[in-house]
Amino acid sequence: MAETPETERKNAGETPADLLAPEVEAWFVHEVLPLEAALMQFLEHNWRNRNDIADLRQDVYERVCDAAHKEIPASAKAFVFRVARNLLIDRVRKEHVVPIEAMADLDALEVAIDMPGPEHNVIARDELRRLQAALDRLPPRCREALVLGRIEGLTGRQIAQRMSVTEQAVSIHIDHAIRALANVLYGDPADIRRKS
Repeated sequence: MAETPETERKNAGETPADLLAPEVEAWFVHEVLPLEAALMQFLEHNWRNRNDIADLRQDVYERVCDAAHKEIPASAKAFVFRVARNLLIDRVRKEHVVPIEAMADLDALEVAIDMPGPEHNVIARDELRRLQAALDRLPPRCREALVLGRIEGLTGRQIAQRMSVTEQAVSIHIDHAIRALANVLYGDPADIRRKS
């Protein structure tokens, strides 16, 4: 029985995707490569490590080509940027995952856990006491504006409404409070004693 060119290809192990390789290559050159500058800009804007950009571009191209061997997308630009976005998401997920084996290795090395010790707790409590004492020494309106703005997170307009003052007055109160706190907490100790 004589073999046809089609049976010869099947016998050689080629798949229908392999038959489309020249078509995919032409599509890639004419549709995808002209997007390289925009793709690089997108990757540089969305990825913090500049050393990875060239590798990311190659990974995008590889994924785009693999998908195009199955079916050439209707819109090359939309497809390339969707692939780039998904690749970045995958990379971020992988960076945040710590393999169980790595945790087991840390346990085997008996690495100290970065927990605050008792001396850290004492220092932190002392700093909180100093801060509370400094807040108590502030004029009442300054203290109120500072607490509403910096602790409760209200906006200047909200603080002004609550305190029945202008936004400018709120800014002045908060500025005065911050300066007074900085002076009490970080100023000259002799100067603080004189004011007490």
